[in-house]
Amino acid sequence: MSAVTVVGHRGDPYRVRENTLASIRSAYGRGADAVEIDVRLTRDGVPVLLHDDTLKRLWGVDRPLAHLTLAEVRELTGAEGVPTLQDALLAAGERRVMIDLPGATGESVRTIVGTVHDCGARDRVYYCSSGAAMLLVRAADPGAEIALTWTTLAPPRPALLDAVAPRWLNYRFGLVSRALTDRVHQDGLLVSAWTADTRRTMRRLIASGVDAITTNRVDTLSDVLKGTRT
Repeated sequence: MSAVTVVGHRGDPYRVRENTLASIRSAYGRGADAVEIDVRLTRDGVPVLLHDDTLKRLWGVDRPLAHLTLAEVRELTGAEGVPTLQDALLAAGERRVMIDLPGATGESVRTIVGTVHDCGARDRVYYCSSGAAMLLVRAADPGAEIALTWTTLAPPRPALLDAVAPRWLNYRFGLVSRALTDRVHQDGLLVSAWTADTRRTMRRLIASGVDAITTNRVDTLSDVLKGTRT
């Protein structure tokens, strides 16, 4: 059986607050091959890790990130709070990082891609999001590795595939079947599935031939994969 890439969803969020350096380190420590993070810009244009557009859910502060400078974010979330993308890439070391781009704009994508390049991380970073966001990534970096997030069983239009040139198609786990993975593989692409948290779902995805699974339970997926290899 071919190897399946284990991707920690926002780090290791069932143990440590998502999209923090501690969560990233925990995910790698429990067996993740890659960690998925969400990146947005502060008001002063610094890429930081946050899925939502406000600090309310994670940090109890009902303030939009786009209205806050990095200094204000640090004041509101503390020294171990919202990290910058640069900090996250340093914490990842030489390991793989998958960057999701909620709220992507041309400006934000250019800044994020530029930060990845400045950190010397281009060869270990790949990007996931909608077609519109991935077109922005492709414009910013013609050589970027892309996982095009797709939410329907209908295949992407050939024109979109040609423009985005993804390496992966990234599906919600409920859509994935052996027939789908076979079709995508025949087209020369890899299949990534998100976000699988039960052993039953993980085993089904592995049996379906996926190449990567994003999960909130990295240690559980690692254990399941060890069982399939014995």
